[in-house]
Amino acid sequence: MAITTTTPLDPLERGYGPSDRHVETSRSVTSAVSWGAIVAGAAAAAALSLILLILGVGLGLSSVSPWAREGLSAASFGVSTIVWLTLTQLLSSGMGGYLAGRLRTRWMNTHTDEIYFRDTAHGFLAWAVASLATAVLLTSAIGSIVSGGIQAGASIVGGAANTATMAAGGYAASGTMASEQSGPMAYFVDSLFRRDGRAAVPGSTSAAMPADTFERSTANEASEVGRIFMNATRSEPLPPEDIQYVGQLVAQRTGLSQQDAEQRVTDLYARAQAKLNDAEVAAKEAADQARKASAYAALWIFVSLLGGAFVASFAATFGGRQRDA
Repeated sequence: MAITTTTPLDPLERGYGPSDRHVETSRSVTSAVSWGAIVAGAAAAAALSLILLILGVGLGLSSVSPWAREGLSAASFGVSTIVWLTLTQLLSSGMGGYLAGRLRTRWMNTHTDEIYFRDTAHGFLAWAVASLATAVLLTSAIGSIVSGGIQAGASIVGGAANTATMAAGGYAASGTMASEQSGPMAYFVDSLFRRDGRAAVPGSTSAAMPADTFERSTANEASEVGRIFMNATRSEPLPPEDIQYVGQLVAQRTGLSQQDAEQRVTDLYARAQAKLNDAEVAAKEAADQARKASAYAALWIFVSLLGGAFVASFAATFGGRQRDA
């Protein structure tokens, strides 16, 4: 709505024209922002973005196979996901910006540059409202994308640490046999007490005690060895007194000489250290890869959102020109 008023000239300007000269000025009270058009464009952009995301999830799941050498590889799946997210952002932002520019109110008596600026602002505002609405509706999905790498890395490192702890001595508090436990350290502890053949070892007490007592004694010794291995630092060898004591236990159970038993203890502990160190290195590498993947995903999401803002602003100017044509 436009209101026309008449304003008398300043007395100093009366010499330039008739004294009764008046200038008609037109003052428009129409708002420069068409919120209805912005909300309509934002709703269309959010809906189209949601539809395309669902379609992308369906296409992605159909292209992934748990079988080896079938389906997309991890690298191809990552690239296709980035391309689809970018395409989704550009299409939805373009649609929202075009509708915001096409549906806005016609601005009368407004300069062309001002109309261009307002159309650009309308497209940007439509993109902003749509992005906020999508973030509210898909909070869990966006949060998992941004923080998924950090959480995955932490879980991998924590899981590796827990596995190493349980393997080294977590079974020590239980009364079960070491062979009933899982983990690399349990395997090495069991390997200490292996002997050739099924005959009783000379000098052992296995034939003189009941079977259940013998099993409990063996379990206690295995648990004790596990605690000894756990107490030692993985970067240092076993202390000589621990090697001698564990060697005595191994010699009693296997019939090996004290020297051979101590050598077995040293060798198996070194192998256990190497395996646990390899597992730790693998966990750190996996965590670092997850961190990099999370960083790359965040950067590509930023780039796609920035491109969406530009496309929405440009599409709004295009729609605005068609609106005024």
